[in-house]
Amino acid sequence: MKITKALFAALLLASGLALSAAAAGAESAPAAAEPPPPPPALGTEYTEKGADTCLMCHTEAWAYPIFPIFKSKHAQRADARTPFAKFQCETCHGPGAKHAGSGDKNAINSFKPTSFLSPEERNKFCLECHRGNARTGWHASTHASNDLACTSCHKLHAERDPVLATATQPEVCYTCHRKQRADFAKPSTHPVRSGRITCSECHNPHGSNSEALLVKPTVNQTCFTCHAEKRGPFLWEHAPAAEDCTLCHTPHGSVYGTLLKRNPPLLCQQCHTVSGHPAVARTGAALPGGSAGASGFLLAGSCTNCHSQVHGSNHPSGVKLMR
Repeated sequence: MKITKALFAALLLASGLALSAAAAGAESAPAAAEPPPPPPALGTEYTEKGADTCLMCHTEAWAYPIFPIFKSKHAQRADARTPFAKFQCETCHGPGAKHAGSGDKNAINSFKPTSFLSPEERNKFCLECHRGNARTGWHASTHASNDLACTSCHKLHAERDPVLATATQPEVCYTCHRKQRADFAKPSTHPVRSGRITCSECHNPHGSNSEALLVKPTVNQTCFTCHAEKRGPFLWEHAPAAEDCTLCHTPHGSVYGTLLKRNPPLLCQQCHTVSGHPAVARTGAALPGGSAGASGFLLAGSCTNCHSQVHGSNHPSGVKLMR
């Protein structure tokens, strides 16, 4: 009997120690980690009143100008092709009930660079309507591969989008293309600076199969859009002119006349050697009064004093491009 009581007491003591150890372990164990918050995502439900719901908060005092959109093509409800003929603001920004109810900026497509949506995801809203024609090659374009969003260039709420206006488009392009800005400040340029032509008359910013996003398959075909008199065909062709205009000209700007890469005769003598021809390099010795005697033909137009038809000639005796 005494042995049984002693055994029972030992068992009670052991169980008590075990419970104490378990309790101590429970106290020292860290609390279960809370589940991470869900990633930001667009809402799935549209508001009941559309734009009227948006304008309760986005008033005229809003930091970003909202109301000019009502003067733009996007807000014409009578035109079935426009966003306002469908879900109004939510056609572009996505379902807004979640955003309107919670005020969560990450519940809607803000089109801002700080948006949780990638540029590709933001652009999908625009490409729902603006697809085909000049934008067919967007997905393979240089601008798309560099993660540009449509709103990097376009102002959706502006009454007149600056990138679509002749006078203001270059400034939008210069935001990234700074070298071209410097080129257009040179003495000899295309009349972009004066607002007579735009970048998009030569380049297709939405994608092209040609180099430098040109609007035509080749450089020459792009140039001939305006310079049709240089197209030919000519009876006597000047090989570099028929091959590539940029062999002699730089399209954005030059310190030499007529957008030339160099002044004649230095430009001409990159291909035409002086052997067998009275032409000599423009040096101090070759100018009038120098030791080589008078070489007045090197002055003014230089080679083009005689070879005036440098782009080609249709004259029966124009083999030397002199008439």
